[in-house]
Amino acid sequence: MKKRYYGSGRRNAKGNNTQRKRRSDRRPEITPGVDKGLKKTFSQIGVPEKRPFKPDPFQIRALEAIKESDCLVTAPTGAGKTWIAEQAAKTIMENGGKTWYATPLKALTNSIHGAFSKIFGKDKVGILTGDIKENTDADIIIGTTEILRNQLYDAMYTGENMACDLIILDEAHYLGDAERGVVWEEIMIYLPVRIPLLLLSATIGNPDQIAGWLTEIRGKTCEIVENTNRPVPLHPVFFHPSGTLFPLLQPTEHGRPRLHKKVYKFVNSKRRPMLAPPGKLPRFADVLKVMAHFDLLPAIFFLKSRAECDQAVRLCNGSLLKKDPARKQALLDRLDELTRENPHLAGHPQRQYLEETGTAGHHSGHLPAWKVVVETLMAEGLLDAMFATSTVAAGVNFPARSVVILNSDRFNGRDFLSLTPSEFQQMAGRAGRRGMDNIGFGMVLPGKFMDISLIAKLVNAPPLNVDSQIKIDFSMVLNLLLSHTPEQIRTLLEKSFASYLIASGHKGKSGKKARKKYGFDIEHLWLDFTDHMNFLIQEAFVTPEDAKPAALTEDGIWASKLRIDSPLLVAEALRQNLLPDRDPALLAAIMGSFVNEKEFKDDPLYQAALPKRLKDTFLDLRMGLKPFAIVMLKNGFPAPNLYIQPAILLNAWAHDTPWDELMRGSDYAEGDFARLILRTAENLRQMTKLGDHFPVIAKTAREAIDIILREPVVTQYN
Repeated sequence: MKKRYYGSGRRNAKGNNTQRKRRSDRRPEITPGVDKGLKKTFSQIGVPEKRPFKPDPFQIRALEAIKESDCLVTAPTGAGKTWIAEQAAKTIMENGGKTWYATPLKALTNSIHGAFSKIFGKDKVGILTGDIKENTDADIIIGTTEILRNQLYDAMYTGENMACDLIILDEAHYLGDAERGVVWEEIMIYLPVRIPLLLLSATIGNPDQIAGWLTEIRGKTCEIVENTNRPVPLHPVFFHPSGTLFPLLQPTEHGRPRLHKKVYKFVNSKRRPMLAPPGKLPRFADVLKVMAHFDLLPAIFFLKSRAECDQAVRLCNGSLLKKDPARKQALLDRLDELTRENPHLAGHPQRQYLEETGTAGHHSGHLPAWKVVVETLMAEGLLDAMFATSTVAAGVNFPARSVVILNSDRFNGRDFLSLTPSEFQQMAGRAGRRGMDNIGFGMVLPGKFMDISLIAKLVNAPPLNVDSQIKIDFSMVLNLLLSHTPEQIRTLLEKSFASYLIASGHKGKSGKKARKKYGFDIEHLWLDFTDHMNFLIQEAFVTPEDAKPAALTEDGIWASKLRIDSPLLVAEALRQNLLPDRDPALLAAIMGSFVNEKEFKDDPLYQAALPKRLKDTFLDLRMGLKPFAIVMLKNGFPAPNLYIQPAILLNAWAHDTPWDELMRGSDYAEGDFARLILRTAENLRQMTKLGDHFPVIAKTAREAIDIILREPVVTQYN
């Protein structure tokens, strides 16, 4: 190790004092100030006059279009796309028909379900999200896309007409989502032509390609209805470390805005002042003080991590609430009302900070029920600020007067990548509440991970194109072979969005990208399908193709009902009788290991305190599945590692260990463990469908669901 040599203590102290002085020079006192270029803008802040609702022309056009054809609506967040869905569903209901409203997120599904129940009455609206199943024969069903896709699988297998007269796909840009886009694409391919399709999105750069594809595969026009006007105009603002606010952009002679001259000077300064030292968060109490001075609250702050969201609340104080005792009391009363029936929420560790500061963190590490409490308080205007990760921007309906962006990149689970125009628009779309704000603000805070010039470009950038994300997995192959021959499946794959892009995208990047990924005639996609099918033939889930087209064996038929992440591993465990079929708690614990996505370095298999039955069952399972997993890996298919840590926690939870005791020292955040429980329950729910072949374990799976779905994982807010 290299030695470091230091001078005398006196010289070192003097150096430290100088260094501290330099740092303080670069962190000026934050006092409210405004550039004259913003004074006219700030004069418009306020609440608009209440006027009778009058639909916009694009809303009327969309309702007319959906009567005769499919319709793709692209319009900014808050422009009124949900109103179109409401009116379309109302028309269908008045004519005695049924509507299916699909969303990508359970939180959004719950929100839409609540809103539609108020409009149409609880008896007219049902919900299907995997962990919630209510009023499933209602005129309007609100659910997640995976549930809708599974219903289409069932309809193809039975040959029955799906009891539906309109499908609404909200947040339709999820068609391009790397992980889940395949589900959206499958829905659009499998959907009977007789059922009209209404697509809603704020961020699609190539609506003409999507509409052209749908028109081609469905044989009926898909009309595009576009609206580019924000209902509440957005004003980008730059927060100088001194507390002075500047316009982020200024117009040019060519019509394309550029950085405001004072912001440009800041960006190019060699020793520019800082809001916080590198790696530290700003003093949010001071930031909120400035924003409150100019009436820019409430605000949503977008931060890069869960830890930052929780830390940000601790950097606030209660000064704003102290000035308004009536509002503070209203916050306390409403919080008490929302948590009164739930002891865990009533004593939630974040509650103290929320009560003291009027701010809250919001991220996936929190319990779903606590997030709903925060969302409710924010939507009702009782919080000054919410500190959230960027995932909250997509599809959750609680806008604010301002959004504040601290980073020009976001973590995608593997790497930090620059924000895309679509991601920026999802965040900025939360700025300005229709009917509550004349204007909204997108505020940029400088920092180590903020590229201000990039944000300036994103403000007016068009959304990115949505590309096909179709991919083959064993669940898809099993379910398609349930009702189609291989040649019919090839025809279905030729209807994919990828195939359309290959055939028609020769003029642009999307065609080249699709050909590179899928081949010149979907041959890569077809080869992937046949690879999956051949493995299923090898493992006796599918019959050989020699004498007749391949079809599912008896094992393949029941395995197709396992619409889960690892259907073959679970199916093999069932074939080898490796799952505990008469112990609900143990079955839930073991299934948690299949669901788990977290990696662990230690192996507590031989801890003395480990329940012997759990240890023996898990060891038998892992040893029994090892040969099958090796064969999968050798054939190029993923076979996830099974860890015992999630099984230990789930086993304890199923045996009534208190939640707080479980979470103390756990490797899981509350929200992550709640999500593990909910996904385990969904996997168990799939196993309940196996009653004809495995009646004992199907019954045990139903009992396992009941013992793990309880408070605080499932509450009245879920």
